Amino acid sequence: MTLGRAAGRALARVALAGNPSDGYGGRTLAVTVCDFAATATAEAGGDEDRLDPPGPGGAELMAATLARLRQHTGAAAPVGLTCRTSVPREVGLAGSSAIVIACARAFLALQAVSLPADELARLALAVETDDLGIAAGLQDRIVQSRETLVAMDFGAPPSFEELDPALLPPLFVAWHPDAATPSGIAHAELKARHAAGDPQVTAALARLADLASQARQALLHGSAADFAATLDASFEERLGIMPVDEHTAAMVELARQHGAAANSAGSGGAIVGTVPNDGWTALEQKLRRAGARAIRPRVGAADGPPGA
Repeated sequence: MTLGRAAGRALARVALAGNPSDGYGGRTLAVTVCDFAATATAEAGGDEDRLDPPGPGGAELMAATLARLRQHTGAAAPVGLTCRTSVPREVGLAGSSAIVIACARAFLALQAVSLPADELARLALAVETDDLGIAAGLQDRIVQSRETLVAMDFGAPPSFEELDPALLPPLFVAWHPDAATPSGIAHAELKARHAAGDPQVTAALARLADLASQARQALLHGSAADFAATLDASFEERLGIMPVDEHTAAMVELARQHGAAANSAGSGGAIVGTVPNDGWTALEQKLRRAGARAIRPRVGAADGPPGA
């Protein structure tokens, strides 16, 4: 059964602790935010596929998604696929995977096909890593397919635990447009160092995985201070093994000057952290004066089921 028109959505993601150990059998903690999303529509009909991308790089992601899902479902009829996104691109908020998952959800809904969340996540990862040669990890797609707070263990076998986003203390997210860079570049460098057996990388990834476990425990025990400490420590570990843009480092320093904890929200120019309510207004003003944008995000899922 094929419908005439269908829609799909994927939310932005912020990594809280443990990132980027997900690509190396580690552990991470991350959550979706409702403030930014990619939305897609798929329509049946026409003589050939029609793609309406959201901007540079979008057409490649959409075409690869369509090809991968055709292979998976066997659906061959032409479709029109449109995507729009409000996720700031290339700042580490999982903007590329949001496009892929939104388009996948729209195409699958058009075909009246349903996939389990983790299967959707793995298909979305394959689009970027296998089909487009982009270095990436499973974390973003697991969180975006579930649309909640997720504690992830990428050991053998992997396990994913959904947690109540209400466990989180109030967060802030900030990003600097001038710090935008494709996350695949940073991931490729780290992957090469890990493959070469770099002991600094191996040790740091193990510590990052442990910090993700500590962050989970801090939330379950209601310790905002311990949770904040895992964010700060995760950022320090990242500094030792990955390039961090000067704008990103400056945002973290500003946050700490205002009593906040902060970590990179991904592999780009965004940060996430906790800050006391009485320090938020001053921090936001300082970040904006430095050319950054900052919000208090709404975490978890938007209204309706994942992808609706």
